[in-house]
Amino acid sequence: MLSTTDFRRGLKIELDGVPYEIVDFQHVKPGKGGAFVRTKLRNMLNGRTVENTFRSGEKMEKPDMETRSMQYLYKDSSGFVFMDMENYEQFSVEESALGQKGGFLVDGMELTMLMYRGKALDLDLPASVVLEVTHTEPGVKGDTVSGATKPATLSTGVTLNVPLFVNEGEKIKVDTRSGEYLGRV
Repeated sequence: MLSTTDFRRGLKIELDGVPYEIVDFQHVKPGKGGAFVRTKLRNMLNGRTVENTFRSGEKMEKPDMETRSMQYLYKDSSGFVFMDMENYEQFSVEESALGQKGGFLVDGMELTMLMYRGKALDLDLPASVVLEVTHTEPGVKGDTVSGATKPATLSTGVTLNVPLFVNEGEKIKVDTRSGEYLGRV
């Protein structure tokens, strides 16, 4: 059981059978009446943010969550296929569950996955990945304007802006948190 005194940013709690993550909180002690805690919570199943108020000292459940070491295998029509590194069991995760993080998965990549009652909620990707540029317009000699960019499609299907000197077939380093170009490899 968790109490309102345990609240901090990033803490996960369960309300009405749904896991939430605390985005922001504030302890309030008005002149009249009892103290309370005003919170902003993110629903971990659908990503929506809600605001909720708890009486000071109120108790709530801790969600049944676990982290597992996984390896990304491949993508098929049902979604992304992962293998549990402990029991070598394979299972599929829908594209919508991972959002933009799915575009940075490389075959054979090992990562940590957050699970809730057997369902994948989130991935911990490395800070950057190396991907190959599969399509981009060729850079024209003389186009050396500082900071000029062009769109490029990567091997995973993600499109992002790269500098004009990057060509097809080159490998580039991409920041997985922001989706920005970091440099050539």
